[in-house]
Amino acid sequence: MHTGRIACLGLVLSAMLAACSGGPVSEQSPAGVEDRQPGAQSGAQAQPVKPGGVARVDLTAKPATKSPLTDPGSILSRRSIYYDLDAYDVKSQYKDLVAAHAKYLRDNPKSKMLIQGNTDERGSREYNVSLGQRRSESVKKMLQLLGVKEEQIESVSLGEEKPKAEGHDEPAWSQNRRSDILYQGEY
Repeated sequence: MHTGRIACLGLVLSAMLAACSGGPVSEQSPAGVEDRQPGAQSGAQAQPVKPGGVARVDLTAKPATKSPLTDPGSILSRRSIYYDLDAYDVKSQYKDLVAAHAKYLRDNPKSKMLIQGNTDERGSREYNVSLGQRRSESVKKMLQLLGVKEEQIESVSLGEEKPKAEGHDEPAWSQNRRSDILYQGEY
């Protein structure tokens, strides 16, 4: 009985080896490669395939940035304006930032912006809500003076409710005294 199993196994192995050594039954043509123009959806660019070859893909090609709002190289990706203690005036170092956002809104009249005024944890809840509102309103007024339509901008106060930095010292507080700029779809 044991020899019967070995013989059966031998037949199966012989059949498998014969099937593998016979070569391809029919030749299949290679799959086509889609030819894409530069700036297409994928950042990787396929090179033409030679018959019997493999497509080369350039992984160093950078995908096109969809929006200047998210491009780290653009001033528009900067979204926070920081303030001194108990202050709400936009410092001169942030005026170019606000001007760049104003230009973007003027050039894109269907875009809308939300400005969130924030404070550090010091002060009463009522004082912080009021100060946060004055901070967001100061950015809104500057945008309007630069030609942005009022209906494109909403300003709110979050007071001390949305800290950027945890901590109870000046380095944390200085990060929390700010106005944040958000565009429609981000809030």
